[in-house]
Amino acid sequence: MEVYEYKGRNKHGDIMQGTVDAPNAEGVVNWMMSSGISPIHVQLKQDPLKDQPAWIRAMQGAKKLNDTDLLLLTRQMGTLMRAGVPMIQAVNGLKTSSRNPAMSKLLRSLHASLDKGSELSAAMARHPDFFSEYYINMVRVGESSGKLDEVFSRLFAQLDFDRRMRQKIKAVLRYPSFVMLAIVVAMTIMTVFVIPSFTRVYTGMNIELPGMTVFLIAISSFVAKNWMFMLTLIALLVMFVRYYVSTPEGHYNWDKYKLRIPVVGSVLTKATTARFCRSFETAMKSGVPIVTAFTLVSRVVDNTFYRERILLMRDGVSQGDSLLRSFLSAGIFTPMELQMIGVGEETGDVEGMVAQLATLYQEEVEYEAGQLTETLEPILLVFMAGLVLMLLLGVFLPMWNMTQLVH
Repeated sequence: MEVYEYKGRNKHGDIMQGTVDAPNAEGVVNWMMSSGISPIHVQLKQDPLKDQPAWIRAMQGAKKLNDTDLLLLTRQMGTLMRAGVPMIQAVNGLKTSSRNPAMSKLLRSLHASLDKGSELSAAMARHPDFFSEYYINMVRVGESSGKLDEVFSRLFAQLDFDRRMRQKIKAVLRYPSFVMLAIVVAMTIMTVFVIPSFTRVYTGMNIELPGMTVFLIAISSFVAKNWMFMLTLIALLVMFVRYYVSTPEGHYNWDKYKLRIPVVGSVLTKATTARFCRSFETAMKSGVPIVTAFTLVSRVVDNTFYRERILLMRDGVSQGDSLLRSFLSAGIFTPMELQMIGVGEETGDVEGMVAQLATLYQEEVEYEAGQLTETLEPILLVFMAGLVLMLLLGVFLPMWNMTQLVH
């Protein structure tokens, strides 16, 4: 359906105008006539920001839908399904009450597809930028099993879990990123503005400069003479790294390397494992076959290295290997994790064991995220103090030597 602007007069001669959803202009006219409104003007509502760049659309309020919007929609759909509201009525109600233009447009599209007889999963599949393949397949499983309300509840729990994991990772990286940025800015200011001023003073005094001062002056002079070359080199390096990471091999190597970064790598590994376990649990509890579950979960885990390992596990299970043997061959799980998987396989409660692993690693990520900030803070402070000391010695040591000579 499209959004049409209409204008007309009611039986009292009053002007009536607004917007209405309809498949075409004739549908708007028929609705107006049946409502006792004499049509004056009907036209398709135009989006004034349609041809504008994304950043202009964002400034004007035309924001893209994000993970929070998906989380909210999932919660609302689950609540309406549990209340027994028919699907098409639920989508129509959400469409009417939504104040987000992008969400309203999405819901109008879903409602139009449902009105034509499509299933909800098929309607969602027309919006792959918002609904992931994993999400769509979970909804399809809920439709086939008649337990769509339970599937939405599990999807909400998983999406909320993923959101909190991402927030923890961002919190871990935010402080060191800010400190390193501050260091780069401070060093640039000192090199470009402060050190050259002192260099001119010391040059006119014809005195022997300490080694630290000579070193700082050499760096400052090099930057002053080659700043354009350095900026170009940095820009080319950034472009090369971005291009390399965008390739399949580069993306795989980067995802593998970042799990081994000192201090931070441990948190990233546990967060990725937690996401895998939670997604796998959701798929298993929803009745997805185990081989299909591996395939779907591999597309949810935001790490190419883990994705390849999960697909190896899928291949092992499809060839008749036990679940424990497949997990062992992946080489990404600890002995404790393998032991819990083995117990779950023997007792027939694999999803229960996986759920416990997800909860365990969630708690560990939350704990280590807090500890990581406390660990990095003194290291970064010592590093900053060393840089400041080096700059102070290089700049003020010649002045100290001159005062000693005077005395």
